Amino acid sequence: MTLIKSISGIRGTVGGTCGESLTPLDIVKFVSAYASMLLRAKGTDCRLKVVVGRDARISGPMVDEIVCGTLRACGIDVVNAGLASTPTVEMAVIFEKADGGIILTASHNPRQWNALKLLNEHGEFLNAAEGAELVRIAGEERFEYCGVDSLGSYVEKDFTDAHIQAVLAHPLVNREAIRKAHFKTVLDAVNSVGGIAVPGLLDALGVECVKLNCEPTGQFAHNPEPLPSHLVDLCRTVAEEKADLGIAVDPDVDRLALVCEDGSFFGEEYTLVSVADYVLSKRPGPTVSNLSSSRALRDVTEARGCTYTASAVGEVNVTAEMKRTGAVIGGEGNGGVIVPDLHYGRDALIGIALFLSSIAESGKKVSALRESLPRYSISKNRIELSDKDLIDKVLEEVKKAYASERITDIDGVKIDFDRERMWVHLRRSNTEPIIRVYSEAEDEAGAERIATDVISMVKTIIG
Repeated sequence: MTLIKSISGIRGTVGGTCGESLTPLDIVKFVSAYASMLLRAKGTDCRLKVVVGRDARISGPMVDEIVCGTLRACGIDVVNAGLASTPTVEMAVIFEKADGGIILTASHNPRQWNALKLLNEHGEFLNAAEGAELVRIAGEERFEYCGVDSLGSYVEKDFTDAHIQAVLAHPLVNREAIRKAHFKTVLDAVNSVGGIAVPGLLDALGVECVKLNCEPTGQFAHNPEPLPSHLVDLCRTVAEEKADLGIAVDPDVDRLALVCEDGSFFGEEYTLVSVADYVLSKRPGPTVSNLSSSRALRDVTEARGCTYTASAVGEVNVTAEMKRTGAVIGGEGNGGVIVPDLHYGRDALIGIALFLSSIAESGKKVSALRESLPRYSISKNRIELSDKDLIDKVLEEVKKAYASERITDIDGVKIDFDRERMWVHLRRSNTEPIIRVYSEAEDEAGAERIATDVISMVKTIIG
């Protein structure tokens, strides 16, 4: 397995050969490069501070010790947030007025993975140019470390309650309506930090919580990506418990998936759509999601008389577009909700609080709310190529073939067939000779049909 260096950080499987997996040497190298970037930007005569936090995966304590030790060796003061969700660490950077942050999480990847997710002083992910600079500095391996009298300091701090209090204070979170509704929920936190943060939020809102996999042991009870096939126990338990709602989060709590009261899956794509519709009913304004996310957000936005914009895939791209357009809400179709007046990061806690506010105010069952939203089906496929150099040729030929349709090429090629209310998006993998093909239509058959047509065309192009 190759060590992956991308816009979302440095990630790999733990153990193995340096440069081919996430080893202690790799951790030291990339954290040293990150420290060098901060010191160059701020000046070596400044005393810098970085927040570090981690999800509950088994390799976390080991990686944490190396990261904190390396930062201190570079003369940077460390505030260790311990077990903390990704959005909690992002907000901790703001709370602490820190110069950056490092989150130790491989998000939805299996237990053998870990990663360094790197933040700037705003608690936001590094952009593509900054990521490229980090990789360049790491490759040079010209690091300078401090003498004993200049080592960085170290302190431990818990920011989870401060994060929860910030969510509760958000003006669109209707605490009173939620409390009066006496909701009962079932939570699957996949034995990671969601088992700490989400019950704390629900308790503060007066919501009963039946816990599944809420011990933060890092022993994931199932595949940690919150997809229907991995949440069978949650769906069954919601129905058995006669709960109002099922909640699933990934190991670092930046993705939120919901289950209806009858045990049916609400739809990962519809987390953002439903929360956005509630926000727009209170606070009209622009919305943003990425090119591979459901058209349903565009539909509910335009139905409210507002403007929707699509960004390139990747959280940092979504947030950049949200800032450009002044969006009131945005996110990604993987269950990522970004509420900018809380912070610019995907955050399952604010997503939960706003969703509960929506059903508390409307009085609708979760299944009824789902039925009220635009109905689409997404198909996700991939095309494996023999050579990565073929990808650009394929994308260019596809763009020519569909030139009469609405084309977006800021990230691969997306073709919108507006008359049929369907689209297909082809984009390259950053690490493999693969083209990912996402398509959406009003029913599953339509989504599969357009995907099949485009894949057949690609196979003709490559011979």
